[in-house]
Amino acid sequence: MTPPEVPDAGIAATGETPPAVSVCLPVTTLTRRADFLRAARARHAKTPGMIVQARRRRPDEASGIRVGFTCSKKVGNAVARNRAKRRLRAAAQAVLPQQGLDGWDYVLIGRAGATTDRPFGGLLSDLNAALQSLHRGTR
Repeated sequence: MTPPEVPDAGIAATGETPPAVSVCLPVTTLTRRADFLRAARARHAKTPGMIVQARRRRPDEASGIRVGFTCSKKVGNAVARNRAKRRLRAAAQAVLPQQGLDGWDYVLIGRAGATTDRPFGGLLSDLNAALQSLHRGTR
């Protein structure tokens, strides 16, 4: 695969679309078990499609929004758990940059029989409602 040709002048002519670039999500992923455990001891909101745990980090901890995803074996086999986590990741990517607060950790937990079967619009509204509930009185 070859990269797109650069025009002689060095800039794209009008009407041409620039080459595709990857857009990085301004959200960091939680990877350490200790971070998941700290979030489990903090606030949580239950919705039909997921459970959202959230905790405000101390000022001396990392900055930005951090998010983790998990599904227990109650959700199903590995295929079902991975599908549920993919859907949670997509919902988080769509909602957290606008609704999430800087300095907070979020853990999205898949629910058995709901996360994989719920329409994606329902997952988005569930996450919005959970974030509003979790952030009530903290802004």
